[in-house]
Amino acid sequence: MVRLQKFLADAGIASRRGGEQIILEGRVQVNGQVVRLLGSKVDPLHDKITVDGKPVRTKRKLYVALNKPRGCVCSRKDEFDRPTIYELLPKEWDNLYSVGRLDYDTEGLIFLTNDGQFALRLTHPRYEVSKKYVATVEGRVEPPMLEQFVRGVFHEGEKLKAKKAHLVSATKSVSVAELELTEGKNREVRRLFESQGATVKRLQRVQIGKIKLGELKPGKWRTLTEPEINSLLG
Repeated sequence: MVRLQKFLADAGIASRRGGEQIILEGRVQVNGQVVRLLGSKVDPLHDKITVDGKPVRTKRKLYVALNKPRGCVCSRKDEFDRPTIYELLPKEWDNLYSVGRLDYDTEGLIFLTNDGQFALRLTHPRYEVSKKYVATVEGRVEPPMLEQFVRGVFHEGEKLKAKKAHLVSATKSVSVAELELTEGKNREVRRLFESQGATVKRLQRVQIGKIKLGELKPGKWRTLTEPEINSLLG
């Protein structure tokens, strides 16, 4: 059993507050009876619920992991007509939206869903969901630079900070570093290196929470398992 206003929100009819208004206006019927009492509970599997005489059904919640390729955007439409991540998904999944974004030139793990609470849980800074990135950087990166990232740097008037950062490899011409962040500010990894005069040649997000990119190929997707979803919400 769930509250009627939550059922209406899950079905995409209105927000919970909007659903309460619809109920108070007498527009909702449960099994042929008008329900105006807020907090009323319904059984989505057995009760017949209508709004303005039209049947209402909950939408199946979807949680999708995608390996975003470099050279596509996370917008549904792009003013420059560049490829979008939505073109990589089945057409019937037109109600999904990305959980956060990756830049045009950034690749790797991104989630898509139609569950607003799930999206909020993963993107709001207060939940501090960790995200790991592998950055390929021009020139030699020394450990003190990464140590500075953990302490925090200022770039364009904003403080940027990595939770963890370590050097994977380094030569005179190119270095590879792994960074773990929790805030998800715009272009944060690239800006961390820019603040030190370094340029990121390739950037890949390899993990969100406990979910790793793994063997998922660029442009391919998979649905998250229930344990994976619970690990992100826990």
